[in-house]
Amino acid sequence: VQLQASGGGLVQAGGSLRLSCAASGFAFDEYAIGWFRQAPGKEREGVSCISIWDDSTSNLDSVKGRFTISTDNTKNTVYLQMNSLKPEDTAVYYCAAYPTYYYCSRRAQDYDFWGQGTQVTVSS
Repeated sequence: VQLQASGGGLVQAGGSLRLSCAASGFAFDEYAIGWFRQAPGKEREGVSCISIWDDSTSNLDSVKGRFTISTDNTKNTVYLQMNSLKPEDTAVYYCAAYPTYYYCSRRAQDYDFWGQGTQVTVSS
């Protein structure tokens, strides 16, 4: 199982970034994929997740209306489109996966596989 996160960078407040999580080594449509973030000195939090089999999603309240999670099942890739970025969105972002045919979870302890992080820095 491999999860490859990419797309982070430095952006000004109000700007946008799109993160990608390319998955391989497992049956993509039998899993949920989540995006998590961890800022220095803070706990890892679940930002957004999607259950691949039915496209159901769950989002952290603070990102609703700004972040959108989506998939390209032909590429086994999950995207996190982040708009109207704020300095408080600065963190290392990780994608993760676990098998489910149910709604997705944003709890880190439910996830079995993790990718490396990608840094997102939003300047004010």
